[in-house]
This record gives sequence, C-alpha cells and structure tokens, in this order.
Amino acid sequence: MDDLETRELRYFVAVAEELHFGRAAGRLGIAQPPLSRAIARLERRLGVRLLDRDRRGVALTDAGGVLLREAGAALDAVAAAARRTRRAGDPKRPLVLATKAGASHEVLRQLLDAVASEPEAPPIEILLCEVGEQARLLTDGHADVALMHHPYDDLAGFDSEDLYVEGQVAIVPAGHPLASRDQLMLADVHDVPDLPIARWPRLDGSYPDGPGPEVRTQSQTAQLVALGRTLLVIPASSRAWQWPEHVAVPVVDAPEVTTVIAWPPSSRSLAVASLVAVAAGMIMSAT
Repeated sequence: MDDLETRELRYFVAVAEELHFGRAAGRLGIAQPPLSRAIARLERRLGVRLLDRDRRGVALTDAGGVLLREAGAALDAVAAAARRTRRAGDPKRPLVLATKAGASHEVLRQLLDAVASEPEAPPIEILLCEVGEQARLLTDGHADVALMHHPYDDLAGFDSEDLYVEGQVAIVPAGHPLASRDQLMLADVHDVPDLPIARWPRLDGSYPDGPGPEVRTQSQTAQLVALGRTLLVIPASSRAWQWPEHVAVPVVDAPEVTTVIAWPPSSRSLAVASLVAVAAGMIMSAT
C-alpha cells in the first residue's frame, strides 16, 4: 500500500470534523464530488470503511475515529517540521522562548541579561503564553525553548535542565483575614467558605472538582482575587503580576516548584544548546 498523503489526511479530517461533505468541501475550497471520490479512494486503499453514510447524515466508524486522531497528530507534526525547517534556514532569526506571562520573572530577567553579556549567544524573542501552553508551542514548532514548571507543566517528551527551586505563596484579597498571617499551611487555604481556591485546568484540559471558579488566565484570576471571589497558590516568583489589592502569604508546606528550561529532544540547534548552557551556567554561578 502506498504511503498516505497529507492532502488525503486534510480531506479526511475536514469531513470527519464537519460530518458533512458539503461543509467540508466549502472549508477546503474544493467541489464536493472530487472530495467524495478522494475519501472513497482512501477507504479502498486502507481496506476499511471510515465513514458511515446514509440519508440521516455522516458518522465516523471506529476505524475512522482512529484515523482522525492519528491524522491530526500527523498533520501537526508535518506543520511543525515545516516551521522548524524554515526557522533553521534563517541564520539571523532569534530563538523563540515561550514562558507563562508573569511566571519566573526574575529567572527570565537574569537569563536575558546573561545572554546579552555573551557575544556568541543567540538573540532571544519572548513568546508569552497562558498556563499549560508551552508544551504545545514546543511541539508545534512555534517555540524553540520554554521555561516550564515541575510538577505543574507537562515535561513528557522534552529534554530539560533544572534552573531554580522555590516555594509557593497564597495570593489572597488584601482585606481578607488570611492576608494578615505571616505564613499559611495548605490546610488553611483549602475549603475556605468565603474564598474558594481557584481551579486551574489539568494537563488534559479538564478541571478538578470544587466550589472555586474555573480559571484559565492569570488576568482572570487576578481580577477574581481582587474582587474577593477566590484565592490561589502559585510559585513565589509568579507574584510579579500581583495587584495592589492582593497580598502574598508563604504556604510553608506546599510542594516546591522547579523552573526548568525545556526543548524538543530532536533539536540539533547549536543556538539552543548555547542558550541552555548559558541558562545552566547562570544558575550554577548563582548558587
């Protein structure tokens, strides 16, 4: 059997997501008859039925569901390969470093200062993102390296170097009784009746159960804390975005958080290797 073509996969993904040949054809910018023929050819080549078609509409078969998942990953990998290739072909381009907005601010500042003092170090472009987005940006080729945080971020499939270990703080409204404490325990910040802890998405995108608000961005959370609707526990360095209406109180028994610099293991970039060496040397010289 011949290898699958990216064009075939794009056609199939469009039909599988729309479950309608007419809408899929419009999305792809082609006529419906050639799209139908292409899907029929793909089914013949694979020797399986991918879609059930009847007067009620179109539905994925079990085999079609498998191909939809695999095709999405394959198309993402092809797109990432194209991005990395174009970027590698431009010797003057800066390295793109992804990091959560407001997180590890001092580490990032020190890293940029260290890079600026190294004549052979590559220029750095900062790509600010929200919680949990660094892994996707590394995988799809939009970023070369990322600052990530263990145990919160998904480091599976990446190489990494530990940079900084820190404790955590509770960010609470300035007028709340907890704000007057010198330190807190995790038990103090869980199940606070008038101040439920904010719920961040897990690595799979789902949210843990609880009464607190579901949040996805730091700006959302900051405003909810300022309004007295929630509190959160975050790495101490992340309070760089703290508002005047917030107070940060150390949570002494919270797990320590390690800031790491991470990169795809397939990278053969000398510029990435140089940046990682600068980052590791910066922390080593500071300890």
